[in-house]
Amino acid sequence: QMQLVESGGGLVRAGDSLSLSCAASGRPSGRTFDDLGGGWFRQAPKKENEFLAAISRHNENIWYSRSVKGRSTISRDDAKNTVYLQMNSLKPEDSGVYYCAAAVVTSTWAPDLNDTYAYWGQGTRVTVSS
Repeated sequence: QMQLVESGGGLVRAGDSLSLSCAASGRPSGRTFDDLGGGWFRQAPKKENEFLAAISRHNENIWYSRSVKGRSTISRDDAKNTVYLQMNSLKPEDSGVYYCAAAVVTSTWAPDLNDTYAYWGQGTRVTVSS
């Protein structure tokens, strides 16, 4: 089993930056953290869970949604079992609960589909005031 814990959320102003972290522990099915793909999703009130960014194992590939591309950076530090999401130029519509997720990288993993992730954190809330 794997546990994911997000941190870094809070109340910020429009235009500010925020850095979110997702620390992983445990070894699902004997795999190590660097075998897994990582993703960030956002749940805003009355909206569906929204894909934001994903990073494959060994930093081979990175994906961003249109809503955050150009002002966000996803990265990982396998030595620390941690995935990060740096967000800049925050807008009020960026408010929501941010979840990190981890997936075993197989041919069926779709980085932007939450159903393909096996492990999820509890979320960290981000509120952007105007």
